[in-house]
Order: sequence, then C-alpha cells, then structure tokens
Amino acid sequence: KAGGMALLVRELMDNGMLHEDVLTVAGHGFGRYMEQPVLEGDRAVWKDGPAESLDPGTIATVSEPFDPVGGTRILTGNIGRAVMKISALKDGENTYVEAPAMVFHSQKELEDAFHSDKLDRDVVAVVRFQGPRANGMPELHKLIMFLTIIMQRGFKTGLVTDGRLSGASGTVPFAIHCSPEAAAGGNIARIKDGDVIVMDAKNRSLQVKVDDKELAKRPCATADLSTSHFGLGRQIFAALRKEQLGADQGASAIFAYTHED
Repeated sequence: KAGGMALLVRELMDNGMLHEDVLTVAGHGFGRYMEQPVLEGDRAVWKDGPAESLDPGTIATVSEPFDPVGGTRILTGNIGRAVMKISALKDGENTYVEAPAMVFHSQKELEDAFHSDKLDRDVVAVVRFQGPRANGMPELHKLIMFLTIIMQRGFKTGLVTDGRLSGASGTVPFAIHCSPEAAAGGNIARIKDGDVIVMDAKNRSLQVKVDDKELAKRPCATADLSTSHFGLGRQIFAALRKEQLGADQGASAIFAYTHED
C-alpha cells in the first residue's frame, strides 16, 4: 500500500543508487522493476508504479530517511570488529552495556547455563567458535530467548559472538560477526570468564577491560570442532575452510586475498 517494490526501485534509481547498465531476468536495466501489474478485465498489464510514497512511515525517501546512517553500527575495539543492530533496541544509539563475561563454545553450553541459573546476573555472553572458519557460521537463534529472559529479570545483558543472527535481535544488545573470529586467532579467543566487557553503540566501541599487553600474552582458547568438520561431506571442504576470510571481508574462500604493502 505504500508503493511496493516499484516505488522503492524508482527512489533508488532517481537518486543514483542503482546501476542501470545490468542484465536482469526482466531484461536490460531496472525499468521494468519500476512498473507493477494491474488487472484490466481478465488480464494483467504492466503500468508505471507510483512516483511518490503513499505512506512515508513505511517507505521513506532518500532526502528524508528514517535514519541518516541506518539501523546498524560497526563496533571496534580490542576484541575486534562487530555489527550491532540498534534499530531494535530500546536505547538505540545510546545503547551501553558493561558487565562481566561468561564464555561459551556453543549454543548448548549457554542453554545449559541458563537452565542451571548460572546466567542470573549481569552478564555479557561470549559465544565463540561460531564463525565461518570454525563451523560455517550457523544461525544462533536459540540465544535470543534465553538472553531476553535474563534481561527481563532486570539484569544487564549482552552478547558478543563471532557467529551470526539473522533478522531481529529483539531487545538484547548483540555484537555479532565479531572478526577476527576465534578460530582465526582473534582476541575473542582470549576472553576469560569474569573479564569486563563494554558494548558502547554511541561511541561504536567493543572493548574488554584488560590491558592490551596482558591480552596479547594470553593464549588463544581452543575448541573441539571435529563434529563440524567431519561427516556429510564436510571434510571435502577442509582446504577451503582454512582459507576462509572473516565475516567482515565476506566470509569467502574463493575470493581470498592478501594485502600488499
């Protein structure tokens, strides 16, 4: 009712945000995508879609966006680089969590800690070895329910992971796709239970309150990833897995590259 894909494509095209010189399943360019089907009698015909939003609350314009910089933030710090979705959070840009870490190597470990009441405290859950090189970066949807309940009990709650969460994260601040991942020797592998972690959306910061020299001296944790590397043909892709780039570089082994000085 707001104008649909026809309006969205038109708005992007009119503001130079799409390349017109492309081939699509509908032909050359995006002209056909600015049309929409209309029923005339017993047949459908294609006509130009709306030129203006019929509901600015649903489809905004480039000149008057919902948010000038979008609903996500890249956080950086001594843990690495991660993505936080602030559009779903109560405090939005001002989201700030500072709490002791509790480290897990799987969703199951966090679930067990929840059921044994070990998470009933201020906590930033660190779920590592969930990145592209470790186990293919699976969906970590189980975490949302448990951490939401902890937050609803009145505790400061957050999540730092080198894994992914598709879609909305609800009300809990999540820093996902942390890179470099644990399996690649990232500092997320050096975090210990009790380390204080700061997640600061406004300053785009993701820090563990440990002296940098001390952090560098810590050995990286290891994890048994055999169940993710063998069976169902997974071992065939071992060579590709070793070359996997981080999530912040596309999580690809095909397009792996090295920087030249």
